[in-house]
Amino acid sequence: MITTKYFFLLVLITAGFVFILLYHWFSANVIVGDRLSAVHLSEPENSAARFSGQSSQAGGRLDDLTVYREYDEKFVIIYNRVPKTGSTSFVNLTYDLCKKNAFHVLHINITANMHVLSLPNQLKFVRNITAWDSMKPAFYHGHMAFLDFSKYGMPAKPMYINLIRQPLDRLVSYYYFLRYGDDYRPYLVRHRAGDTMTFDECVAKQKPDCDPTNMWLQIPFFCGHHAECWNPGSSWALEQAKRNLANEYFLVGLTEEMDEFIELLELSLPRLYRGAVSHFQKSNKSHLRRTKSKVEPTPDTVAKIKESTIWQMENELYEFARDQFHFVQHKLRTPGRNVMQEFLYEKIKPNPNVAGKN
Repeated sequence: MITTKYFFLLVLITAGFVFILLYHWFSANVIVGDRLSAVHLSEPENSAARFSGQSSQAGGRLDDLTVYREYDEKFVIIYNRVPKTGSTSFVNLTYDLCKKNAFHVLHINITANMHVLSLPNQLKFVRNITAWDSMKPAFYHGHMAFLDFSKYGMPAKPMYINLIRQPLDRLVSYYYFLRYGDDYRPYLVRHRAGDTMTFDECVAKQKPDCDPTNMWLQIPFFCGHHAECWNPGSSWALEQAKRNLANEYFLVGLTEEMDEFIELLELSLPRLYRGAVSHFQKSNKSHLRRTKSKVEPTPDTVAKIKESTIWQMENELYEFARDQFHFVQHKLRTPGRNVMQEFLYEKIKPNPNVAGKN
């Protein structure tokens, strides 16, 4: 027979075990769970914190890495491509990657190649892109001016990218493209087919096709849908274009530095551009579209074009974009060493891996 004294002792021991089990269960599932839902960035081997490759769940909550990856699946990128800046080569690269990297590419085709959307279409376009979840992650491209999504009450904004080219080079390329086409669709008859006048002769005779006003295109594309953006020579349009380029564009590359532009995209947006550098270098589409029969202008012609206010303003935007692009490139690696820059979190208090003490 178990005496009353030993019976009560057994009950106390059993109760103690139950209490200890409940305490550990509560600590693991509530205290630590709440802390992990707030901070799940630490690495146990040191005090620094990075995103780890683990995909654990705490108390039924999604861990931070899962939430982080969900951003990749909601990507919306708009490439409002400026004509004759190498956009065909870049877009074809993106089409080549879309199946492999599992994202959608959509061309924005506006009636009569207009660069500005009507007011009703602006709202429809913004709402459509924002709500079309089945297309995400998505890459939209088309010859259209920048459109500020924040004007329309949307909860999120897309990520803009673009390429920019030296303004005179772009004008000369377009001049000969209208007459001779390119090697992309060599049998297509262009609008000025049969006109053999060179760009130099055109400038000397002051013909409309080589008027410096025709260079006024990159500024309005970055400026946007405001009427003043499309007023050639507008100082307001130039400043607005620079503000948008600095504040609204994730990356603006240079036509003559396409390889570096693609490298930055692969490093920054691997969800879409994983393998882009290798593919671009090896693919026969890397220099897909070359204007045929292009004759470089003489120094006298160049000097005359550069006297115009339009060239000076367009060139100011180009140099502004070039400086920013080179700045971004320079910050990619650690100064003095060919080592990629990294960042981490440290000195996190309270420690997310230690349960609270009584």
